[in-house]
Amino acid sequence: MAIPHPVPLYPTYSELKDLSFNNYPDLNKFLQDGDSWWVPHWLWGQEFLSYTGRNKSEHTYTRFRNETERFLLWLFLVKGVPMERLRKADILEYADFCWQPPVDWICLANHEKFQFNNGRFVANTAWAPFKLKVPKNLENTNSEPDKRKYKPSQQTLTATFTGIIAFYKYLMNEEHLYGNPAQIAKRDCRHFIKDAQVKEVRRLTEAQWQYVFDVALTMADEDPIYERSLFVICALKTLFLRISELSERPQWSPIMSHFWQDTDGNWWLKIFGKGRKLRDITVPDSFIPFLKRYRAYRGMSPFPSAGENQPIVEKIRGQGGMTSRQLTRVVQQVFDRAYEEMRQAEGEDHAYKLKEASSHWLRHTGASMEVERGRALKDLSEDLGHSSMATTDTIYVHTESKVRAKSGKQRDVK
Repeated sequence: MAIPHPVPLYPTYSELKDLSFNNYPDLNKFLQDGDSWWVPHWLWGQEFLSYTGRNKSEHTYTRFRNETERFLLWLFLVKGVPMERLRKADILEYADFCWQPPVDWICLANHEKFQFNNGRFVANTAWAPFKLKVPKNLENTNSEPDKRKYKPSQQTLTATFTGIIAFYKYLMNEEHLYGNPAQIAKRDCRHFIKDAQVKEVRRLTEAQWQYVFDVALTMADEDPIYERSLFVICALKTLFLRISELSERPQWSPIMSHFWQDTDGNWWLKIFGKGRKLRDITVPDSFIPFLKRYRAYRGMSPFPSAGENQPIVEKIRGQGGMTSRQLTRVVQQVFDRAYEEMRQAEGEDHAYKLKEASSHWLRHTGASMEVERGRALKDLSEDLGHSSMATTDTIYVHTESKVRAKSGKQRDVK
């Protein structure tokens, strides 16, 4: 029997808070046509996601929404069993399903789950619960990726279990369920691989970073509209920012007065980061000229002052700060041009990583360079917003691996 095509279950957090089934006819029909336990399970998911959106970050809400949605769709359309009847073996069966989902449950791009049409939110038929990530160097080619080759990464599989375990824990705390089979099943999942790999930080080399910086500087010198691009590139790399930390979000707007100076003349930037935590990042002297340059372009005084409520990175059109998606496009434009210039000057072998680089590589690049400079791990960890130095050490310190790689290069073929 063919598995039915899935439909999206949950909109964005802002839409979920005031959701009325009258405004979601496709969702309403889907739930009403199902078994009697479908609607209560959907309401459990709504409770859990509302709690997540209220108490965690927007990123966490989106991640848990995707995992909760996939799990419930599997229950509704594949397993046909309510959560209170699931055991460890059933969760492992779900892991098998996630390892190789049906082709029509896979899409190739991010799609909005619902589209607004004639006053109602209708399910987007292009959406699917799983996404086959297309390598950036193949995005502009005409070749169509084979969905049958979809396999989740170890990180994706871990996120799947994390989301389901968190869902069960919430339902147990609310006394809807008693027991968490996902917690037990995780250690027996056959798709997990014990990892003894050399950890690779997705970062730019010093030469690649120099091309990115030089291109951003040249673009700004040639046309003032690219002053924004230069500032964003320098801020992400030098201040170790996540793209979300520089963007406009429903619960936080990065504004110019978040740059502040202490009584000793040190500059800081107040950041609202992961886990809904505020932290202050040190702003080095080398960054100040780029801050002043960007403010001059916007007609501001050289230094920020208390009470300035202008967004740190304003929208190209309209009011307010830029979204993560808009900032990503700004960075990608610089990356694309830097790749072309480095490829023409030094060849594809030196430039190819710029083809696959993302905005998050700038954070990793800046932090890795600080480790190599010899900065104290404790200070770097606090600027990065890590909960412990162990996280910083795990991600960025590769001294033993570098020694091993250097000695390995001396082997001969003959």
